[in-house]
Amino acid sequence: MKLKSLLLRYYPPGIMLEYEKNGELKMKSIDLLDLDASTDVRALVEDIQKAEPLVTASKVEQVTLLIRRLQEKLGQHSNHSFQLFKVLRAHILPLTNVALNKSGSCFITGSYDRTCKLWDTASGVELHTMEGHKNVVYAIAFNNPYGKVYTLIGHCAEISSALFNWDCSLILTGSMDKTCMLWDATNGKCVATITGHDDEILDSCFDYTGKFFATSSADGTARVYNTATRKFIAKLEGHEGEISKISFNPQGNRLLTGSSDKTARIWDAQTGQCLQVLEGHTDEIFSCAFNYQGNIVITGSKDNTCRIWR
Repeated sequence: MKLKSLLLRYYPPGIMLEYEKNGELKMKSIDLLDLDASTDVRALVEDIQKAEPLVTASKVEQVTLLIRRLQEKLGQHSNHSFQLFKVLRAHILPLTNVALNKSGSCFITGSYDRTCKLWDTASGVELHTMEGHKNVVYAIAFNNPYGKVYTLIGHCAEISSALFNWDCSLILTGSMDKTCMLWDATNGKCVATITGHDDEILDSCFDYTGKFFATSSADGTARVYNTATRKFIAKLEGHEGEISKISFNPQGNRLLTGSSDKTARIWDAQTGQCLQVLEGHTDEIFSCAFNYQGNIVITGSKDNTCRIWR
């Protein structure tokens, strides 16, 4: 095996190794989920070198430099205050969902008008309209080809959300039965049932490392949990209506929620403190999302508009 290149992966934190084996290019990852500002980088690189044959003595300085860059990036916990950048009259009927691509250069919207649209984030120009659905478009996403799909049986009411954690080892589902469930993705078995909400769970999400997950509910609150221990971390209170969407920023220290009270909110993910209220929509917000760097937010509403905040 011959190492060809080293690539940095910011979220979830790690290093990608591109190498050649028997004339074929392959890729493997070194996951650094516990890396933080206090990590001894030299000691960490020594451990990596012992465990990974591709990281030879000649590559130690390069690996050290990459990990220091990653450490610096992870230390930049965003205290960004968002301002309205653009308002787009996106569809002729209410929006149901919005999603940014990895770079944040473009985003996609779904609607009750049965279409999806692709947009340029900087200019707000519509790039493409995708037609063909025979009913409402409820879910959209850019391609992220990981994991397998199982039939998950356990909830006693409609499932409102389902997603993998970053390495596809766990699946998180939220349901109208007021519970969320964690599932082993290798066999489809339920490993935990989480209760606490007083009404239907409308959305759920993992952070980028998979260490934490959050749920939002028709009871007007959101909750944060530790994935490994299932321990309750924080309760997010302040919205005056149901919370239809929730997502972590890439750094994992902020949460974004969208609500039927026509506002989106930015929260401290560990304390549950509301840091900013994003106002301007004239009807309920169905969807909201951070970009890959966490410095752009998009919101989609029943008022038929999409707003960009940065």
